[in-house]
Amino acid sequence: MRKKIKDSVTCLLILIIVVSVSCDGEIRTRIIEENQRSNEDQIENCLPDQDSVGATVENSAILDLEPRIDSADVLLLADLEPLLARMESGAIVKRLEIPSEPLRFERPEAVKGIYVNAWAAGSKTRSEHLIDLAMRTEINSFVIDIKDASGYVSHPTRVEMAQQVGADQQIRIRDLLGLLDLLHKNGIYPIARIVVVKDPLLTKSNPELAIQDTAGGVWIDEKGASWANLFEGSVWDYHLSLAEEMIAIGFPEIQWDYIRFPDSPKTHLERASFPNSIGRTKSEAVSGFLDHVGKQIRSEKVAMTADVFGATTSLNYDLGIGQLWEEIVKRVDVVLPMVYPSHYWPGSFNIEKPNHHPYEVVKAALADGLERSSKVREAGSIRPWLQDFSLGIPPYGGPEIRAQIQATYDVGIKEWILWNASSRYSEEGLAPNGGFLDTSEPMMRFNGGLVPISSPILDKDSLEVTLQIDTLVKF
Repeated sequence: MRKKIKDSVTCLLILIIVVSVSCDGEIRTRIIEENQRSNEDQIENCLPDQDSVGATVENSAILDLEPRIDSADVLLLADLEPLLARMESGAIVKRLEIPSEPLRFERPEAVKGIYVNAWAAGSKTRSEHLIDLAMRTEINSFVIDIKDASGYVSHPTRVEMAQQVGADQQIRIRDLLGLLDLLHKNGIYPIARIVVVKDPLLTKSNPELAIQDTAGGVWIDEKGASWANLFEGSVWDYHLSLAEEMIAIGFPEIQWDYIRFPDSPKTHLERASFPNSIGRTKSEAVSGFLDHVGKQIRSEKVAMTADVFGATTSLNYDLGIGQLWEEIVKRVDVVLPMVYPSHYWPGSFNIEKPNHHPYEVVKAALADGLERSSKVREAGSIRPWLQDFSLGIPPYGGPEIRAQIQATYDVGIKEWILWNASSRYSEEGLAPNGGFLDTSEPMMRFNGGLVPISSPILDKDSLEVTLQIDTLVKF
């Protein structure tokens, strides 16, 4: 009799879980999508305090039933608890199912993309809006957050390490396969962005994998953040597992971000210790990671790309973060320097106010990268990250976006991706689908002013001598 009662209670629990997913989950999803609209305007450094994560989980529908069941059933739920992926609301999400035949995406002749954060990708309204933008313009590719700097994985992953560290407890993209299918139907090329060492969840649950403090414990940077140690093989394997999962469902390109060491002030870095370095340099750690993950990714005939600081194109050392241009460019299919004009300091390329000169800065930075790549055997191609956000004066809009794109073309590079942390873009800076009309020639910011993009090429080239002489020492 006791066994029958227990079996009945177990069946009831299973039924409640199903109802929670199919009913309550849908209601909570609508609530979360509304909340996401405000969250999307936050940059990665403004994420919620990780210690507060999980407060909503304790209020889930399952645990509300605890007083109605006996202790044996409570233990049953406790056993199930770690296996459940959840949204921030606490709604349970079904685990990702790996298809027997993944989608096959055709790579565009030239990738022209935008960054899509996890909140936007997981929101039906926002994702459809961005797809409509792509249909109206030259955009043909989306860089989608699979794991961002919060440490959370965007989808209900099957990777065990992600489950162990709690990276599946704030699911933002509930139906990743459905999103890929939608992109496939609309001819949009998807790229999986995976952040590596900026991972507070991994370092909290596995402090031995973090950069250590010489005074003891985990090293904390000037912003209060901990960093995973890129010398640790377990860090490599965790992120390779995430990449392999994305390859299995059809992503044709894996993009690594934060494959580096902290760029903190010297006073903070003096306390940093890197276990397992065994005499290796930071640059060798970055190279080792790319070699390790590259063997598997390239064997699957998937492109492997890497994000790097913009200054790596022009500086002949690793910036103290392990990113040396020549070592990275020969290990990836595409390298993506973040050549945001607002991030260059006064005097860069002999330009007092780089943010006022998006065309000149991007052209100079990419020309340096091309020159250095030309000396590397089998170097990967260059696809810059361009700035579609405002940081200071002037505010960035259509003319500033078009200036950067034109500069990219003028050095002979045909690919680019726009960055905006909130995934909101300046459509006036993009070419309409089918090209610009003769009566609607766009303006671009050039030499501090606004000019039509068809302005004489001679004027643009006249700056080349000033920009290219000895740029390495002007930072």
